[in-house]
Amino acid sequence: MNILIAGGSGLIGSALSEELILRGHQVTILTRNVPLENKSQHPLLSYARWDGRSPQGWSHLVENIDALVNLTGENLAKGRWSPQRKIALRESRVEAGKAILQAVLDSKHKPNVLIQASGIGAYGTSPSLVFDEKSPYGTDFLSSICVSWEASTRPVEGVGVRHVVIRSGVVLSNQSGALPLMVLPFRFFAGGPLGSGTQWMPWIHIQDEVNAIIHLINTPNTSGTYNLVAANHTNHQVANAIGRSLKKHSVLPAPAFALQALLGEMSMMVLDGQQASNQKLIASGFQFKFTQLSATLDDLLNRPTSRKE
Repeated sequence: MNILIAGGSGLIGSALSEELILRGHQVTILTRNVPLENKSQHPLLSYARWDGRSPQGWSHLVENIDALVNLTGENLAKGRWSPQRKIALRESRVEAGKAILQAVLDSKHKPNVLIQASGIGAYGTSPSLVFDEKSPYGTDFLSSICVSWEASTRPVEGVGVRHVVIRSGVVLSNQSGALPLMVLPFRFFAGGPLGSGTQWMPWIHIQDEVNAIIHLINTPNTSGTYNLVAANHTNHQVANAIGRSLKKHSVLPAPAFALQALLGEMSMMVLDGQQASNQKLIASGFQFKFTQLSATLDDLLNRPTSRKE
């Protein structure tokens, strides 16, 4: 297959590209910053420059692809959510989605499927509910971001393109993302749960995240929304499991008021949570490799970071 990935240089996109190439697929990555070593990359990997806001300069690539994966969006955890930052977070997703939509609509040859990234935050937070794909959107800022993000490319359904929304949980990787940040305090014997520790964290191993995306690309009867979550654990359970995996104690919780003062509204990402069902993904025929938290952390934390996940 020939696959175009927008946002292919991030955590998920990099791992997805690597796996697709290993399976013999041609991959093109849309990026604002084309690597200097572009010409010496793998023969199945190429890059195309774009501004994240328009189809100009790359839309012709859509004519020759089988699948398009949109992972584009500024990092939600990169800084406090000031009013300006909120606008940037939304626009980075919506404007990129609109550009991708326009490129598909203008193309004579349509891709078979468009995979649209989103997150479990679409449902809002709850200490007790278990959300499935039929659950309504939440009412907080993260939920509103997901509403706009998912809608940005949905009109491709009108021209016969299968549209699949992936609502990912916390993607665990030893390369980047949430896990290295969660582990860092433990390296200095200061690890522990965040806030009350009772908030839920739906998670997925990076390898299962990648495999699930490829599964959804390859399975023609899949469409609509899928929760990409292997399991749900409380923050306290995650902290204890990290401590066990690193052979370090998990005894020093980070108080909620301190996190709220430090992070502002963004603190909801670590102080609030939700549980999410993965039954629709499993019913589609997908099989997880990692469903046990302890085995997942051992796999990620007790091997070299250079090893492929």
